[in-house]
Amino acid sequence: MTTIEQIREKLDEIIVPHVIRSIGGLNLIRDISLKDGSVSISLASTALDEASQAWLKDKVTESLKALKDIKQVEITFSDAKPVDLNRIKNVIAVMSGKGGVGKSLVTSLTAIGLRRKGFEVGILDADITGPSIPKMFGIKDRPGGNEQGLLPVTSKSGIEIMSINLLLPEEDEAVIWRGPLIGKAITQFWEDVVWGNLDYMIVDLPPGTADAPLTVMQTLPISGVIIVFTPQDLTAMIVRKAVKMAQQMNKKVLGVVENMSYLYLKDFDKRIDLFGKSKGEEMAAASNAPLLGQIPVDPDLAAMCDEGHIERYQSDFIDSIGDALTAVKN
Repeated sequence: MTTIEQIREKLDEIIVPHVIRSIGGLNLIRDISLKDGSVSISLASTALDEASQAWLKDKVTESLKALKDIKQVEITFSDAKPVDLNRIKNVIAVMSGKGGVGKSLVTSLTAIGLRRKGFEVGILDADITGPSIPKMFGIKDRPGGNEQGLLPVTSKSGIEIMSINLLLPEEDEAVIWRGPLIGKAITQFWEDVVWGNLDYMIVDLPPGTADAPLTVMQTLPISGVIIVFTPQDLTAMIVRKAVKMAQQMNKKVLGVVENMSYLYLKDFDKRIDLFGKSKGEEMAAASNAPLLGQIPVDPDLAAMCDEGHIERYQSDFIDSIGDALTAVKN
């Protein structure tokens, strides 16, 4: 006898058009009823155009009729707000008091590390005026959607991404907005995008402690913050401001990451501190949080980011960040 659980398993095998996520992964299932071989399913129509709804209806019907005892399948669609569909367990903000320290890089590598551990991961690019996430992942597709909401674009490894650059006519078009508009865009990326079921959302913040970071801290249910810095004295001083902001907003600092920590010359087996002695332990102590990793200056990584192939990168940081964050959360 076919069960509702078997029906859910079948639905979870069906991939939604325009995004590499299943019906269950996007949490589109609103109701399932089963009686005497007849199954009725209600799906959310949020962010699905008419063609996608028609395709899903045919695909679900075909898939379920292959189950034993299923004689009739009825599919209906109902309206739902994206925010009502989203089930995001952990929201982690990546921030710094200063620009140019590599927040977007750390955001991307953290998401990749968590994805490689088998977690469902999304990236919300809140750096509205300086978005770089799509470039590093080699993403140029525009998000699908309708008047009810948007679907994020999925990377090659299955990371959901939403960035203002995916909505602009050209990727090099400038976003010349005042603070309130930027804050509104960030809020809409949270409320109007169908993220579905995610284990982790990583939020790439713009530099500083002004409007945009404040919007994220006040609007999103931040689970914790990762602080990014480089070894220079000036950077360390400014980053302490970000630490204090997180603490004043009652957001836990999950850890600190030192980017551009050193240059390793493999041919000479030599490590060079390009920007001075590491401040990893000092910053960890200042933020009362663990040092999650030190990322070296790596020409191969720079090339992969420029070419849109960051997901191919292999490093100790990517291997360890998932375990490190899980340990901190526990």
